[in-house]
Amino acid sequence: MSSWRDLLLRIGDKSPEYGTSSDFKDHIETCFGVLRRELEHSADEILIVLLDCAEQLPHKIPLFGTLIGLMNLENEDFVRKVVEKTQTNLQGGLDSGNCNRIRILMRFLTVLMCSKVIQPSSLVVVFETLLSSAATTVDEEKGNPSWQACADFYITCILSCLPWGGAELMEQVPEEIERVMVGVEAYLSIRRHASDTGLSFFEDDDETENGEKDFLEDLWSRVQDLSNNGWKLDSVPRPHLSFEAQLVAGKSHEFVPISCPEQHHSPSTLSVVNHGQQKHEAELKYPQRIRRLNIFPASKAEDLQPIDRFVVEEYLLDVLFFFNGSRKECASFMVGLPVPFRYEYLMAETIFSQLLMLPQPPFKPIYYTLVIIDLCKALPGAFPAVVAGAVRALFEKIADLDMECQTRLILWFSHHLSNFQFIWPWEEWAYVLDLPKWAPQRVFVQEVLEREVRLSYWDKVKQSIENAPGLEELLPPKGGPNFIFSVEGDRERTEQHALSADLCNMVKGRAAAREISSWVEKSVLPVHGLEVTLKVVVQTLLDIGSKSFTHLITVLERYGEVIAKLCPDQDKHAMLIAEVGNYWKNNAQMAAIAIDRMMGYRLVSNLAIVRWVFSPENIDQFHTSDHPWEVLRNAVSKTYNRISDLRKEISSLKKVIISAEEASTKAKVELEAAESKLSLVDGEPVVGENPAKLTRFKSNAEKKKEEEVSARESLEAKDALLARALDENKALFLSLYKNFSIVLTERLPDPSRAGTLRELKSTHADSMAVDLEELAAMEVDNENGRQKSQSNGGRTSNGYNIGEKEQWCLSTLGYVKAFSRQYASEIWPHIEKLESEVLTENTHPLFRKAVYCGLRRPNNQA
Repeated sequence: MSSWRDLLLRIGDKSPEYGTSSDFKDHIETCFGVLRRELEHSADEILIVLLDCAEQLPHKIPLFGTLIGLMNLENEDFVRKVVEKTQTNLQGGLDSGNCNRIRILMRFLTVLMCSKVIQPSSLVVVFETLLSSAATTVDEEKGNPSWQACADFYITCILSCLPWGGAELMEQVPEEIERVMVGVEAYLSIRRHASDTGLSFFEDDDETENGEKDFLEDLWSRVQDLSNNGWKLDSVPRPHLSFEAQLVAGKSHEFVPISCPEQHHSPSTLSVVNHGQQKHEAELKYPQRIRRLNIFPASKAEDLQPIDRFVVEEYLLDVLFFFNGSRKECASFMVGLPVPFRYEYLMAETIFSQLLMLPQPPFKPIYYTLVIIDLCKALPGAFPAVVAGAVRALFEKIADLDMECQTRLILWFSHHLSNFQFIWPWEEWAYVLDLPKWAPQRVFVQEVLEREVRLSYWDKVKQSIENAPGLEELLPPKGGPNFIFSVEGDRERTEQHALSADLCNMVKGRAAAREISSWVEKSVLPVHGLEVTLKVVVQTLLDIGSKSFTHLITVLERYGEVIAKLCPDQDKHAMLIAEVGNYWKNNAQMAAIAIDRMMGYRLVSNLAIVRWVFSPENIDQFHTSDHPWEVLRNAVSKTYNRISDLRKEISSLKKVIISAEEASTKAKVELEAAESKLSLVDGEPVVGENPAKLTRFKSNAEKKKEEEVSARESLEAKDALLARALDENKALFLSLYKNFSIVLTERLPDPSRAGTLRELKSTHADSMAVDLEELAAMEVDNENGRQKSQSNGGRTSNGYNIGEKEQWCLSTLGYVKAFSRQYASEIWPHIEKLESEVLTENTHPLFRKAVYCGLRRPNNQA
């Protein structure tokens, strides 16, 4: 016989616990029968597990609600505790801003109302409390409109409950629920339309809002459609109706009113910067749960009602959230949702919307990769084709896809293919070879193949594209390290070769770093100069560490001191990075890893990496390769992670200090009590405990005080490190944006000709005059009969007519927006400095717009 825990967990599933039955009524009766017997001796445990199931399996909430309704008929005291615990958890969620807990417990309360466990009027009071808080928040005089994200979230919670209980509320308390609906409509009339600027999947969407509804306006529209349809929908099971005759006899329990936390009050003179910072903070705390990515045509939606799409999205997002540590369970629940229609296309769109969500996905991208893989295995006849269709649709629109989304899509797709033997109909995309080298579709294919080589090996990837052999020219170089002092073959041996060999022998002989540094300073540097010395040392050490990642780490740990002495400042750091790039010029992955490790050992600074990224040879490939951007992303991420780690350590140390203070105070009190205590020594009263005991108290008090002092000293040291890291961070972003400004100003057309991205895209097409003689002189590949693309311009005949200069600007502006968006929390504190030194009056409007767009700051607030 199955345990009550298994029955609770598997209720509604096709599982052995419920035999062959898949009927919800049978499942509820079976589970209720077992729980009723177990309540006598396991009530507390059942209460905990039942509430955990309701919160973490929210697509089954109607089943749990009906189950609790039946238990209410036999054990009112147990169900009263369920209601009280739910109220406590909901209030705790509101106080802490736990969005998922608030949203799901609101749904749970709605279902409890349907099962007669709480009164409909009690639920309406909850709605009105949230509604009142939301209305106050967006009020210019009484609240703080910067926190509209919180207010919108509260209204979303109210509306999202209605698919689960709107029919019952309208039937039982029509006037009260109508009052709530009027209140929601009034709120929507006073709030600001929430723009997706900076967070859109496609660049054009940032410029053309076209009066589209935001998420809350769209949900309100769906709920109105549901109301007009008599509150009938297919996606929410209503098992309580099968037990309605029994449930009406149950007692409705009191639900203690909740209260919403007060938001930051808006001072009358809130500056633009303060408003932007608070708005950013609010959006981080109360994020919009989904931004719909409409990949497929509407015909693929199986004629769903608008509200059914919303409910299925809720189910899918809930499963993704609560099963993020168990991908196979996640996939299993995603394919078994309690709906009577197929939803593979909607499932794919929802997962991709999360994978590509900006500024960042709720979980690491690898999680969505694994879920998609497991879904393809769980639904082999349907889901792989849906995923392939999504890839094709996104590939068609890749030129307009946000740069951060492009990067994530490349990483996901290459990893996905590596799990399916790299099988893909590459011949479909062979036409990218006819596109100019800067065309986004061609760059996408090139980067996917490069990432595949990283995950496998060159020959294997070449074999996978045998149906489109021409794509081999997009594969990365096959060669290994570019060691210029190699003695293999017939290469001429110079004095520099001899120096490299000497250094290699010293390392093999386990010479100490000091010994090698001394040799370099005395025998190499004075004779050959810095440039040759740096080349010999760096190339040789990298070659010794080239066999594996472990070898590289070992070399850097042992001989990093040699490099550090040779490259003490930023100029030398830039030379060092350039030499690393030269050694690994045939392997972008190892170049990025080596530079990242060197930054970790502080052999190169983040400012030097920025300088190297913006060197002429790298600037020229901003629009055709991810390599310089990968190195820059690593450098900025490592700087940010240092700060994050220090903040965590400081937070932990503060807790340690509080504990140490309490322990020190307690030890001091014990010592003072012992010292003031009267005791008998040789029959005479003496103040103080006996000497041995007193010594022990003194020792303990001194030890606790030392621990407190030590913790405070550690905190001071960490605070100093954090201050230094924040200064480095500030200098990094100032340098980064100054460099962006310089290179973009040099290349962007005059603002009068290109004030928007749309105008920038049309610049080349408008000015392009095709020279017929040049057209006739184009080379023709005699072997395959296709024209070779010229690298100095786009042609309408090859399907991509944006010029190279314009594409360079589009790509670079896309990365400006991506960095601004990802590190907005670190940039906002320095925005005034940034505006005074970089975003000045003379700044090109497209550059300013890209920065502000990433920060989600309206451009007209500058």
